[in-house]
Amino acid sequence: MAASAEKHDVFKAIADPTRREVLRLLAESERPISEITSHFSMSRTAVTKHLNILTEAELISGRKEGREKIYQLHPEPLTEVKQWLSYYEKFWENKLSMLKHLVEEEK
Repeated sequence: MAASAEKHDVFKAIADPTRREVLRLLAESERPISEITSHFSMSRTAVTKHLNILTEAELISGRKEGREKIYQLHPEPLTEVKQWLSYYEKFWENKLSMLKHLVEEEK
């Protein structure tokens, strides 16, 4: 299977700050590629590469409307990230609870 045909991993897709910003923009509303591109100081081709990675990770999809392509967010794959992070949330909650206990004990 060619590398471009492989489905991208959600974690790899969100690892890049540009792609995270694209997701944030699309969380606000559907946007045409021209509007997405206007938020970045890079070429339309570079933005398109980021959009392709997000599409392959099934985080976004695009549809043609006239001459423009409109992208929308599909946040469902981020559930995997949320589940992974939940372990660390418990870890930090536990550590903060211990810190609170220590601070209150010193009083």
